[in-house]
Amino acid sequence: MTNAKWNLDVTHSSVDFSVKHMMFATVKGGFQSFEANIEANPTDLTTASISFSVDLSSVDTRNEDRDNHLRSADFFDVENHPKMTFTATNIEKIDDNEYNVTGDLSLHGETKSETFVVAFEGTGVDPWGNEKAGFSVDGKIKRSDYGLTWNAPLEAGGVLVGDQIKISLQLQAAKEA
Repeated sequence: MTNAKWNLDVTHSSVDFSVKHMMFATVKGGFQSFEANIEANPTDLTTASISFSVDLSSVDTRNEDRDNHLRSADFFDVENHPKMTFTATNIEKIDDNEYNVTGDLSLHGETKSETFVVAFEGTGVDPWGNEKAGFSVDGKIKRSDYGLTWNAPLEAGGVLVGDQIKISLQLQAAKEA
């Protein structure tokens, strides 16, 4: 199979994150608006072309005050940096259905090389005859690498917001006819 264009099915996909809060609890959130450009053979991603964009103003942690704080200059500063983007630069097969996908992640005016583990979950045909492919993506970034350093010290020691952000995507894409 050769590379084909795949259109992200955003209604069956998610972009989520989690971060330590107060050094011992985990807060989760996600983004409601994102898009991707994918040209790939889903059974062999090593020759794929992948780019991804997230609208940072679409952050949703199920708490309006926290979401507004994340949109502010203390964190994402969406007025000046509305998008987070990722463009794959190297894809290495590490297992039958797993890949290390390395690329340029741009966030808050900084661009760094990051690697995510991408698992090909399979393909199938939906009830309307569309070929679909599923992928899961996992990785970690340090928010301080991107100038996201706002924090508050805790009385007992430590800080309010952890530096490591866990990222998890569940993606479904439809092969372009």
